[in-house]
Formats: sequence, structure tokens, C-alpha cells
Amino acid sequence: MITAIAIDDEPPALRVIETFCAAFDFIALQKTFTRTDEAMKYVRKYPVDLLFLDIQMPSLSGIDFYKAVEQHTMVIFTTAFSEYAVEGFNLNAVDYLLKPFTRERFAQAVHKANDYANYLKQSNKTGNDYLFIRADYSLLKIACSDILYIEGLDDYIRIHLSQQKPVVARMTMKALLEKLPANDFVRVHRSFIIPWKGIRQVRNKIISIGDTEIAIGSSFEEAFFEKFKR
Repeated sequence: MITAIAIDDEPPALRVIETFCAAFDFIALQKTFTRTDEAMKYVRKYPVDLLFLDIQMPSLSGIDFYKAVEQHTMVIFTTAFSEYAVEGFNLNAVDYLLKPFTRERFAQAVHKANDYANYLKQSNKTGNDYLFIRADYSLLKIACSDILYIEGLDDYIRIHLSQQKPVVARMTMKALLEKLPANDFVRVHRSFIIPWKGIRQVRNKIISIGDTEIAIGSSFEEAFFEKFKR
């Protein structure tokens, strides 16, 4: 069960969220607030898993409110102004709902939150089946089994997928490697991470994955072949 509160200075907007939340048995909307100071007092005393948070508020913006929340909490921003989308996702928002949003669009957002909450519960275990990556102003769920290989591009990564177009995200190779199941993926080059199951052959320090050939970097060679032999 995901515990949540909603914050918006417009009561009709809160009633919409209350109505939409009632349709999902995995969300418990604890309370609604029209004032950020009252909401802040509540979350400090009763931490919740998820915030439905309007961005344009009279005394404190939703952006600043979320920055001030001390505990880790998921957030779905709601606003009538699309120009806040980039800043919202820079704060790792689960989703960004542009008012007026439909029941279907709301459902997409809360299902993302539910998937992400389940992912966080499993994040300390090996063998995770999915990755959650922020790209194209959205939180994307990627099956690890669909990953062909991962390419590093300075501060960006490109995830090459089977039967799908690549996903490009602002992220380091090191940060991504920490998210991947350690027994299923290996870094073979400064610019490449590959899944063990995808290796078709290794010849002359060249790995074949499908129709792609990837050279093993000299600094990764010893560790790769040690694991490869096992």
C-alpha cells in the first residue's frame, strides 16, 4: 500500500485527486491540504510514500516544498503550466500531470509510482528484473532481459534494446552499473556494459553481441576473462 497526501491551493483540484485515488486499491490518500505549512507539519510527523503536489502555490512553490521534505518521498507534480516539467524531472519526480488531466493519464502516473515503489523494495536484492530510467521527461521501466548492451557517451548513456529504439538518459556508466544485477552484467570497456547472456562469441578480445562487435578495454580485460572462465 502506498500512503499519500495531496497539496493544492484549489479545493476542486483536490477533489479530483481524491476521486481518482479511490479507484486504486494500492493507494491510501491520507489527507489533502490547501496550505503548504500545514502539509509540511503533517509529513514531518507522519511520513508518506507519495505526494501529489501542485507547483504554483501562494506561499511556497511545490518545487521548494519538495526540496524541503527531509525523508525520501515519491512525488507526482500537478500543474497547469508545462514550463515546469524540466525542473520537475530534475528533482526525480515520478511523473508530471498537466491540468486538466484525465482519469487515464492519472492511472498511468500512479501505476508508475506503484512500479517504482516495488522496485525500491527489491533494489537491495540481486536479480532485479527491471530498471527504472529517467529519459524524455518520463520514468521508463526497462526489462533487463531486453538490454542488448549499454553505451557510454560522456555524461549520457544509450541503452540498446531488442525490438525497441535505444533509450538515451543523462547518467554515468558507474551509476547505471550500480543499478544492474551484478551477476548478469559486466563492464568490458570504458564505454560499454554488456549482459553475459548476450555474448555470442569472444575472439581476439572482441565480443560479438548480435550483429555488434565490442572491443574489450585493456583495463577491464583481466577481470572480464577471469569471470568468463568461471
